[in-house]
This record gives sequence, C-alpha cells and structure tokens, in this order.
Amino acid sequence: MPTPLPTIPEFVRSDPSMWEAIYADPSVPLDRAVVRQIIRDQRRLSRRWLYPVVRIVSRVVVAIVSVIKRVLPFRWMPLRTMDTLCVWFLRHYVSPDAVELLIRHFVIETNLVNFIIRNTGARIEPVTLRPVALAELGDSAVVEHDVNVYDVLIALDGVPLDRPATLDFAQLDIPHLDAERHVHRRLRLDIQTALCFMNIPFSMALTVEEYRRAVHSMRFDDSFLEILALITGDDTFRHWKLAGMSLWMDSNVDVPRMVYRHALVCEYAHAHLVKLAGGRYPRDTEAEFD
Repeated sequence: MPTPLPTIPEFVRSDPSMWEAIYADPSVPLDRAVVRQIIRDQRRLSRRWLYPVVRIVSRVVVAIVSVIKRVLPFRWMPLRTMDTLCVWFLRHYVSPDAVELLIRHFVIETNLVNFIIRNTGARIEPVTLRPVALAELGDSAVVEHDVNVYDVLIALDGVPLDRPATLDFAQLDIPHLDAERHVHRRLRLDIQTALCFMNIPFSMALTVEEYRRAVHSMRFDDSFLEILALITGDDTFRHWKLAGMSLWMDSNVDVPRMVYRHALVCEYAHAHLVKLAGGRYPRDTEAEFD
C-alpha cells in the first residue's frame, strides 16, 4: 500500500494586517528599510484624517489661482520665496521620514536620467541635481528637476534606442541624506498631505505655462519606463506603466497624487536597475505591524 502524501497545513489568519501584507509583498523591489519608511509615513494620523480634507481644499485653491492667473498673468511670488517657504514648511511641519523620502526622490530621478544619458547617444551632459540635505531643496531644485526631464527627452530626438553592448550602471548610489531629524517639528505631516499644502505656493510662484509644464512632466513616466525597457532589454519596466501618454495634455489633475505615484514609479525603476547591476536589497525581519 503506497504511503500517503503528507498534507500541507493550511495557513489560517483570522485578522490579517494590511500593512504586514504590503511589507511582505515579494513583488515590491524596494529596499525593506525604504518600504518600512513609506509604511510609517502612510500610517500617520495626518494621512488618515487630514489628507482627505486638505486634498480637496488644495485642489480648489489651486484651481482658483490658475483661473485668476490667466487674467493677471504675472509671477505672484518669486521662485526664491517659494523655495524658502517650502523648506521652512518641510523643516517645521513635515515628518523627517517624509522629508527624507522627498530628498531621496530628487537623487533617484537624477540617477535614472543619467543612466539613460550614459547608455544612449543623448547629446547632453549628465545632470548634477543630487541634493543630500533639506536646505539644498531651496536652490530651485523643484524647477530644475522638472526641466531635466524635458532636456533629456529633447536630447534623445532622433537617437536610436538600442541596447548598448555594455550597460553603464555608474552612479546608482544613494548618499546619506540629512532630513534634519534633530529639528523640533510643530507637526509631523505625511508626505501626501505636505504635497497638498506645498502645491499652493508652487502654483502661485510659477507662471501658467511653467506650472502646466511641471504637471505635464509626470506624463513622461511611461516614456521613461519604455526607454529603460528598450536600452536594458528588460520588459519589467513596462509593468509599471499606467498608459499616461505624453500626447495627452491635461493639467486639471490631482497634482499631489500624481507626484506621489511618480515618486513610487521612480523608486521601482531605480531598484530594478540596482538589481540588474548586480545589487540585491536585503530582506529584514525587524518590522512589526499592529
């Protein structure tokens, strides 16, 4: 009589944690420390209670500003004032985790842009925007970060996007980032709520066309993912596309929501490049979720 096959015990969980499942999701390519940081940010009380209200208020205010600026088309606020105001706000009212994630995004997007420049025949020098401290976000970093996207795409005009014989994975590192954790915060807002607040002075400081250009820059996420897929020969990048076609001109969108998704797409693409370069993010088991 044949020996019966052993039965596999069924996993039973009566009250699973959403956050534990998100953290454990094996399809997420990010460093576990970064995942924990994002989860901590998403679990802040401001994200649950304040964000839904501020999101609506921000959209209404920005819409009013946009309409009035079409009648009074001048710069209502100097760019330097906008930078100073946003840095002050981040320093005193936004959680250090959120600030660090924001600084990190600027570095990661520069790494992605430079990877494309180094591995194509783009007629442009690598960009240098790699802030490592909160104060460095006050040097027109937001505007420069958007302009870099346009510059590299224009430099690729007519350039065949073929996989090079050898991929150059230089400068995929993330330096130590100073989010000024030692500074006392009056509030510790999550990053999405903070983006809703910061979008208001951003819309006031930029001209109508500058604001439209900044918003539309995020329509190029799918373009960058396609370019990365072509020059690496790896279809994984295409999995994170959202059919955000760059020919669809529409600035009447939820900008903070788009910015947050844009940052996540960049994180995913960068983590996959690190993996292709031979790096591996370690799993850690220190996370605990209620």
